[in-house]
Amino acid sequence: MTTRAPFTVAIIQDGVASTAAETLTATETRIRAAAAKGAQVICLKELFNAPYFCKKLDASRFDLAEPVTGPTLARLSAVAKELAVVLVVPFYERQAAGVYRNSAAVIDADGSVLGVYRKMHIPHDPLFEEKYYFAPGESSAPVQPKGVRGPDGEAGGYMVWKTRYATIGVLICWDQWYPEGARITALLGADILFYPTAIGWHPAEKAEWGAAQVDAWRTAQRAHAIANGVFVASPNRAGFEPEAGTDGIEFFGHSMIVDPYGRYLAQAETGEATLIATCDPSLIEYTRRNWPFLRDRRVDSYAPLLNRWIGS
Repeated sequence: MTTRAPFTVAIIQDGVASTAAETLTATETRIRAAAAKGAQVICLKELFNAPYFCKKLDASRFDLAEPVTGPTLARLSAVAKELAVVLVVPFYERQAAGVYRNSAAVIDADGSVLGVYRKMHIPHDPLFEEKYYFAPGESSAPVQPKGVRGPDGEAGGYMVWKTRYATIGVLICWDQWYPEGARITALLGADILFYPTAIGWHPAEKAEWGAAQVDAWRTAQRAHAIANGVFVASPNRAGFEPEAGTDGIEFFGHSMIVDPYGRYLAQAETGEATLIATCDPSLIEYTRRNWPFLRDRRVDSYAPLLNRWIGS
């Protein structure tokens, strides 16, 4: 049985202030409060420092993007170093002129940026017009210096990072509906999968579909934890965000941290919340010994998964 030390994670469920500067200041305050309570790895929500701007097509919103070397990550890198915490910082990345990504930077406890995960699955739905704003992550993206991929340097765009406290994997929002991404990231050695998210209700649909949507969202991620024998932590956005000409979106919160059996270690309702839980790596080994799903995989039979559809 592994003797690696337990690690304590925090996820921050919140909305945004009226400006990016105010949001960043409020987020730093929440990071410091979580660290004071013992959190070692802290994850923010998807696109943490801006309103969810994908509700309509507006070219001026590309101006919200920053490079990895921009001021937001510089400030949070300094905070990570000061507090000796690992930060997962989802942000709107400007990789190059005309190339923008929905990304999450992983900052180690010494303040160094270990690398960037770029959202692989990009949705296109009413009020979620993400294909306009984001290029998807790519398997040909350069390997980050301290990131881990497969033996040939590739794992289809998925990565894990060996931080000071744990080996962590990051996927973003729409990625959470795809078992393939969770499985690959777990096979790379992740102890925990973080799913920073911005998911909510269309107000006109809430009465009929709201409860089912939340339950489906939680169930899918608990299934990733169970099927792969890993911890899962999912911080969602919270609060109503208007958009002229629409009914806006009510981001429903319900963030959670679950263990490899899918049991809730911490969970939130709809308002602002910081969830903190301690994760013991020995539970990963115990779970996989008793539910040896990875051992029993028929890897020789999965080639059909490379087809988008198999039937006639």
